[in-house]
Amino acid sequence: MAALMNPPLYRIKTGELSLEILSSKPSSNPRLVTMTSNSTNTTNPTSFVIPDLHAMTPFVSSFNPHYDKISLQSSAWVDQFCVLEGKQRARYISSKTQLLTPYAYPRADEERYRCCCDYVSILFTYDEITDHQNEEDARLSCESSCSAMEDANFDDGTALCHMTNDFSRRLSKSCGPTTFQRFINYWKLYVNAVTKEAQLRERYEVLDPDSFEILRRDFGSVLVSLVISGYALGIDLPDEVFNHPTFAAMYLAATDMVCLSNDLYSYNVEQAAGHGGNNILTTLMKAKNLSLQGAADYVGEHWKTLIEQYLDAKRRLPSWGEEIDKDVAQYADAMEDWVIGSMDWSFETSRYFGDAGQEVKRTRVVHLSPSRAEDASATEVSADE
Repeated sequence: MAALMNPPLYRIKTGELSLEILSSKPSSNPRLVTMTSNSTNTTNPTSFVIPDLHAMTPFVSSFNPHYDKISLQSSAWVDQFCVLEGKQRARYISSKTQLLTPYAYPRADEERYRCCCDYVSILFTYDEITDHQNEEDARLSCESSCSAMEDANFDDGTALCHMTNDFSRRLSKSCGPTTFQRFINYWKLYVNAVTKEAQLRERYEVLDPDSFEILRRDFGSVLVSLVISGYALGIDLPDEVFNHPTFAAMYLAATDMVCLSNDLYSYNVEQAAGHGGNNILTTLMKAKNLSLQGAADYVGEHWKTLIEQYLDAKRRLPSWGEEIDKDVAQYADAMEDWVIGSMDWSFETSRYFGDAGQEVKRTRVVHLSPSRAEDASATEVSADE
């Protein structure tokens, strides 16, 4: 089976807010589809079967032993800023966002695990705030977040700014300088991509698969979250290692796996909220004229390719000397933690499947909720119109 898109090779550059694309560049003029989330190319389905990603994944899940103690401290830290209120706060609490951290960062010691918890809290808080913002409001949130993360003295008076300031100040004190700057760079990538996501959502536009893959890596927050994986291990990986094409290929394969699994598991709640346009299933349905089930099956097949790409890159890693090789091996373990850990958490949280997480994991059947989006037919438009 063909890959989801042309297999890309990128070099991750920490000194720039972009990925240097070495091959398989996406179109400079991506095709867009104006749509609402329940406009489909076939009769509207009532359910679909997700591929068994766990059966295809050779990684072993772990759980951080500091969860019980530190999650309470981190939750209290979040509460003091009163950033989320009402339904947003209720959703944040019921989603068990703190439970992602022990799965994603199982190897962190107690001190670093606390920072990991606070990072995940900021991530989900930012997601809750911007998920319902238009492009202009998302841009303002982006500017505030970037300034607060980079400058401890920046203060726009918002609770989110104060929360971000406090986290960034503590992270910088316990993080290697190269990793901290890398984190700042990738955080900027993330929040700027969230602004682009808001623009696409506001205009009911869907990118072509190649362009979507690039943007998804950024607004999915996985690139920056894997930088925190290095921090969690106490590793300050040199740029010449992090930027190496083979390490980058492994890093991006892991990133794409986390993004794909999240799109599969979150599709129902996104389409129900009218936000299904920024999801690989919608992108594939539109670009390849697939049914929802066909798009899910397509992703399942591509998952096998990503596993192969990741393992192949891992086998081909060069040697940088005994100490760095040890760090790289630990970093690879941490990437695998994120892949399998985020999958396990998806069935523990109520965020995607409500109270039916374990039932969905067992049967793999997702029953679609009614969409709140208006029903409209899709119309193709060019990117420059």
